[in-house]
Amino acid sequence: MSVQVENLEKNMAKLTVEVSAEELEKAIQEAYMKQKSRISLPGFRKGKVPRNMVEKMYGVEIFYEDAVNALVSQEYPKAAEESGLDIVSQPSIDVEQLEKGKSFIFTAEVAVKPEVTLGTYKGVQVKKVDVAVTEEEVEKEIEKQRENNARMVTVEGRPVEDGDTAVIDYEGFVDGEAFEGGKGENHSLVIGSHSFIDNFEDQLIGKNAGDDVEVNVTFPEEYHAPELAGKPAVFKVKINEIKAKELPELDDEFAQDVSEFDTLTEYKENVKNSLADRKENEARRAQEEEAIQKIVEDSQMEIPDAMIETQTRSMVDDFANRIAQQGLSVEQYMQFTGTTVEQLMEQMKPDALKRIQSSLVLEAIAEAEKIEITEEDVDAELNNMAEMYGMEVDKLKEYMGEREKESMKKDLAIQKAVDLVRESAEEVEVEETEEQGE
Repeated sequence: MSVQVENLEKNMAKLTVEVSAEELEKAIQEAYMKQKSRISLPGFRKGKVPRNMVEKMYGVEIFYEDAVNALVSQEYPKAAEESGLDIVSQPSIDVEQLEKGKSFIFTAEVAVKPEVTLGTYKGVQVKKVDVAVTEEEVEKEIEKQRENNARMVTVEGRPVEDGDTAVIDYEGFVDGEAFEGGKGENHSLVIGSHSFIDNFEDQLIGKNAGDDVEVNVTFPEEYHAPELAGKPAVFKVKINEIKAKELPELDDEFAQDVSEFDTLTEYKENVKNSLADRKENEARRAQEEEAIQKIVEDSQMEIPDAMIETQTRSMVDDFANRIAQQGLSVEQYMQFTGTTVEQLMEQMKPDALKRIQSSLVLEAIAEAEKIEITEEDVDAELNNMAEMYGMEVDKLKEYMGEREKESMKKDLAIQKAVDLVRESAEEVEVEETEEQGE
């Protein structure tokens, strides 16, 4: 294999990769061997047709696609490494020469990591954030815990109110006909949750347990079931039961139930300290983001489109993995939201660009400051990871190859660059009128 590198505009490069005719022939033969068991021709037993007969019948190109895919997967990583380029995108592959008896030539167009001309990165001005915890915030946090520990009790002697849970049987009709998925029994519906369409829940307010209610609604125009979208519907509803939350008393017993503390006073103090820690962390992150964004704006770099495309696709894949953990496929998400993968990509592109720019300037700062990561730094991080995942450090080290170790060092260097930016930043008071005007 040989590789030629051509530098293109806007931090793009083209690799021209030449693979010997012998390697091409080997890949074609392997493609034939993989497919032969499925090939049948008159006069031959299935799986026993000679390759030359198959090529005579269907053309010599019949095995080319599989051979090319195998060769590109095998040779491109080698070519990328041999090129010495810092490649930051997936390759765009084009076949230049593909003919039996000749060398196989393909090109790979890739994005190369852009150079960054840093602006000012020390002493960046950031807004001072008030991290004081108010009594109102403490009470609000405790109220959340009361809500979380509330129990549901059956209500008697009054009608449905906003915030209640109505236990209902229901069946929906469009044009007088019951529709699929429109029926349920003993469904617990939280009034005001807007989990049912239109003003369905509002029409149950004021009704009593045992009432039969006719609820009139209209399906949204963008409803995921096209046969129902935009249509008026009637639901016949039976209210079986009304339930309401009963909050626990705010006393020492409550504090003991929800925390490790014996008294309500101690619990409140702990809540206040936890809120203070949270606000300080949020303020630190906000200031870091503000400082990094200002550094980006004061720096120069040319980001190739292919790099943004690769980052965006990575973010879409991460998003797909997250919703899959919640039991939802990308296809279902697209159906429910009425969006396409292309629209999702377009929505994520600004964030993808922001991530790339932030990462590039932080790497440039680490380089400018000659930030080095020692083995002690790596060991400390491994200890943190082992504690986080409940693993033994030695066991974790077994899973780490040189590539993972280098990636960790890069991440640690970037974090040190972030720390440097934050610690050198200058906090400035922002007038309330100025904040309102932004």
